[in-house]
Amino acid sequence: MKILIADDHRLVIEAVKTKLSELQSDIEFVLAMSVDELFAGAADDVDLALIDLNIPGAEGQSHIDELRRRHPAVPVIVLSGYEDPAIMRAVLERGVLGFIPKAYSPDVMLSAVRLVLAGGVYVPPMLLSALPPGVVAGVAAPAGAEGAAPRIGGVAAPTLEHLRKVLTERQVEVLQLLSQGKPNKLIGRSLGISEGTVKIHLAAIFRALNVRNRTEAVVAAQSLTEA
Repeated sequence: MKILIADDHRLVIEAVKTKLSELQSDIEFVLAMSVDELFAGAADDVDLALIDLNIPGAEGQSHIDELRRRHPAVPVIVLSGYEDPAIMRAVLERGVLGFIPKAYSPDVMLSAVRLVLAGGVYVPPMLLSALPPGVVAGVAAPAGAEGAAPRIGGVAAPTLEHLRKVLTERQVEVLQLLSQGKPNKLIGRSLGISEGTVKIHLAAIFRALNVRNRTEAVVAAQSLTEA
């Protein structure tokens, strides 16, 4: 396994290396302390990239976009000192598969990495808890619409009651496991179905939730209400 770590603090890099070494004994680490070193070290055979937002040479989140453009198959996790939910949402909407605040414990980081390596998406709990009433997947209800249903892309977000009417019982089960952040493989194993069948169910769920991708679906699923 090859893991790329990009951070401008040597202590952070060494601490992350030490914890990730628990994944397996033969990990090859590629280290970068600037955007130039990040692009020099990135390659299609990298199994995972953990990247800080504020490394020398970074302009906003453009280095994340460029890395994903050059190596779209490489799973990317942002490891950052930021704890602003707006930044977290912006990063996840770029196709990043996880956002780990540096304030979190090493064990949480390791669990998040395992989830992403298994094909899941890690959404930090502080992002979900920061969603105010009337917000699903980071999109708020219109101003003055007190008591209105949350909206996604201008469409009223469905409630659990509504979803149970438009989804099959199996799709609801998939949705419940999706809301726990489980990857397709574990969802399939839990329900005794293939990964291909899981993907078919997810396509129906995405349409029902009015979302575009798995990241938005995880946030939306964890924000649903019974009302």
